[in-house]
Amino acid sequence: MLDTELTDQLRRVLTSLEHLLPPAIKKIDWAVSHAANWRRRSFAGCLEPLRAAADIHLDDLLGIDKQKKSVEENTRQFLSGYPANNILLWGTRGTGKSSLVRALLHAYAPKGLRVVQVDKGDLVYLPDIVDQIKDEPYKYVIFSDDVSFEPGESAYKMLKSALDGSVYAPPDNVLIYITSNRRHLLPEYETDNRGAMLVNNEIHHGEGVEEKISLSGRFGLWVAFHPFSQDQYLEVVRQWVEKLCVKQGVKLEWNKEAQDEAIAWSHAKGDRSGRIAYQFAAQWVGGRLLAGQSQVGANLCVRP
Repeated sequence: MLDTELTDQLRRVLTSLEHLLPPAIKKIDWAVSHAANWRRRSFAGCLEPLRAAADIHLDDLLGIDKQKKSVEENTRQFLSGYPANNILLWGTRGTGKSSLVRALLHAYAPKGLRVVQVDKGDLVYLPDIVDQIKDEPYKYVIFSDDVSFEPGESAYKMLKSALDGSVYAPPDNVLIYITSNRRHLLPEYETDNRGAMLVNNEIHHGEGVEEKISLSGRFGLWVAFHPFSQDQYLEVVRQWVEKLCVKQGVKLEWNKEAQDEAIAWSHAKGDRSGRIAYQFAAQWVGGRLLAGQSQVGANLCVRP
């Protein structure tokens, strides 16, 4: 009788534990899966393959040629086994920071590039993540999107350590690419500059500023993404209209009235960026196609 009760208790305990433990995850076949996401579990975490995202090509990213060149060259150095840098891509929302990383994966996956996506809060697991990929015959970019910290966060400290290499350093087949709307990944306040001093005609930052710079300064490359001027914005809109027209096999006249609509769209959105330009182009082209105002059969859009 006692053995039966004990057996029942053990069965209940094991059943409860099964609910707490994550399901078994198969080892990722990196030859097939080009990207993975770190997923936190009850007691640890694991890498899960990501489904192939919608194709985005480097040529689809308009108006950021200088930024593309810098990040692509660094990635090519990395893939060739040459020295390369961790990158901080910072600047205005919607300017193509994360899209650039996805486009790089699409372009260079056949040459061995792989991407591991990590949420900001999970950067504390960097050592665990790296342990799972350090012996693989691929080059990995650990990518965290839209990152900002408050002082003292554990993820901030781990990222700082990984970039500096003083306590924990990723292996040679791993780089870290981070995107942020903040240049130094931390909030900046007017009071930060009150500790600045002038010594021998040189400005020395106060402790508040030094702490903010201490993380961003560990990235080898800073790649800045700024809002477009109105002329840049209109040019990108026109290019997107052409691309969408070609894709649909139609032609639409791009004229002064269309430009005015694009400007009004950017004012309503409160921003001028590649994302805003694409959104307007999609709305403008799609709206005219729906209204039956297109001429079907042409291969190129008409420029003004």
